[in-house]
Amino acid sequence: MQRAFLFTGQGSQFVGMGMDLAQRYPVAAATFAEADAALGESVLALCREGPEDRLALTENTQPATLTVAVAAYRALGQRPDLAAGHSLGEYAAHVAAGTLAFADAVRLVRERGRRMQGAVPVGTGGMVVLRKMGLDEVQSLVARVDAGLCQIANVNEPEQIVVSGATAAMDQVVALAPPRKALRLQVSVPFHCALLEGAAADFARVLDGVAMRDPSFPVWCNVDAAPVTTAAAARSALQRQFAGSVLWQQTIEGMFAAGVRRFVECGPKPTLVNMVKRIALARGVEGVETAAATTADEVAALQGG
Repeated sequence: MQRAFLFTGQGSQFVGMGMDLAQRYPVAAATFAEADAALGESVLALCREGPEDRLALTENTQPATLTVAVAAYRALGQRPDLAAGHSLGEYAAHVAAGTLAFADAVRLVRERGRRMQGAVPVGTGGMVVLRKMGLDEVQSLVARVDAGLCQIANVNEPEQIVVSGATAAMDQVVALAPPRKALRLQVSVPFHCALLEGAAADFARVLDGVAMRDPSFPVWCNVDAAPVTTAAAARSALQRQFAGSVLWQQTIEGMFAAGVRRFVECGPKPTLVNMVKRIALARGVEGVETAAATTADEVAALQGG
C-alpha cells in the first residue's frame, strides 16, 4: 500500500516546537544547526524561546516551520512513496524528495516570507475562513462581493474554505456569510490571492536562480492538485503557488483516487492528517490510516521503538 508523507504549513508554529526532536535525535539537532548556518541566525533559539510575536512574523515563521518539518522527517528516517505539503509545506516536501537542498530551501522561504509580508501594506488585506459551507456556496458568496478583490485562497476540506483579498472585501464576506460561519483570521498578509502577483513575479526570478533536481518521488503540488516529477515542473508549481490557490482537498482526493490510504505528517502539529480524516469521511473513503511524526515519541512509535 502506498504511503504519502504530508508536510505542515504556516499557522502550526508554537514556541518550543521541535525541541524534543532536537534533544533526542542528533539528525534533528543537526538540521537546526544547518538552518542556523544557512540564515546566519539561530532558528533553534527562535523555536525554543520565541517570543511568540517574533516567531509569528511571516519571515520567521516560514524558515522555522520548514526546519521543524525537515527535522521530523530526517529523525523518522523513512521514505514515502509520494508527498505533499500545505503551502509552505510544499518546500519541505521537496527537501525530502531531494528537489531542493535544505539550506537553499531555508533561504528561499525566508525570502518568500519577506516578499509576502512586503507585498501588501499592513491593514489593506486579510483572510476569512468559511466553515460549514461547501465550495459551491462559497463561490456564490465570493461572486457577490464587490468591495474589493476577494478570491478563494485555500480549499482545505469539504467544509473549510479560506478566502483572501482586500480588507473591505473581507469585511463584506463576514457581513454576507450566514451567521457563525465566517471567521476573520489573524494574519497580516492576504496569502494566495492576486494582491501578491507583483511580489510573486519577483520571487519567481529568485526561484529561477536556485538549483533544483528531479524529485526522487512524486510531490503533489498545491496549485494543480497533481504530482510533479521533474525539476522544471516543481519550479513552475512553486512559482505559481506564491499567489495561487492551495487546492488541498483536491490533492488528497487525487491521492485517494490513486489508491493512497496511508498518510504520515511531519511538522510542528498534526493538522493535515486531521484534514485527511475529514475528507475521507465526507467522501466515504474507507481504510484510511493516519499517523503524526511531530514529536519525538511519535517518531519513535513509527519506528517501532
